[in-house]
Amino acid sequence: MTILLSDPRVRAVPVEECGEPLVRLPHDISPAGALVRSGLADRLVAADRLLPRGVRLRVVEGHRPVEQQRVIIASYSAELRALHPDAGDDVLERLTSRFVSPVDVAPHVAGAAVDLTLVDVCGDELDLGTPIDATPEQSDGRCWFSAAGIGQDARAHRTLLARVLGSQGLVNYPTEWWHWSWGDRYWALVTGAPASVYGPVALAVAA
Repeated sequence: MTILLSDPRVRAVPVEECGEPLVRLPHDISPAGALVRSGLADRLVAADRLLPRGVRLRVVEGHRPVEQQRVIIASYSAELRALHPDAGDDVLERLTSRFVSPVDVAPHVAGAAVDLTLVDVCGDELDLGTPIDATPEQSDGRCWFSAAGIGQDARAHRTLLARVLGSQGLVNYPTEWWHWSWGDRYWALVTGAPASVYGPVALAVAA
């Protein structure tokens, strides 16, 4: 059964903050200049080197300020409330967490997660089945990493992502093929680590 970020088991994971700084990813991996913890940055660079010639990682987002996380939650929750007007608060939180994490456990807020895809030598995105950030409703569920109904190329590219990122210890959030993390509470729960090593971090510490 898929573990969602709203699951109480995620919140129960202790945080043992290691104090690593936020660093800016290299431009050839993230033209947008995404910020992530330094340990995650090293793993992403290593994963990128494992890709076949002519294929690169393209990170579009890393660290996300708490305020931005709250805005995304509020916007998506409002969409879901309109679609499910009779849903209780618990159900609404669970539905929301398929696409955006509660603030207190959010991997992006900890600088522990990236949203990424694959690109070719020209910088054009490869087929991964849906655009990044396609909601479950917009994509008819094809945003899930293991979703049916995507083409052979998209499946092969998702498998390639899993191979190179998994080799560096990153874990995927299964409702979003593009979301990968290391060192956060979700990562700790999925891998069996005793604690997360990254907690929420303020942008002011960024390098």
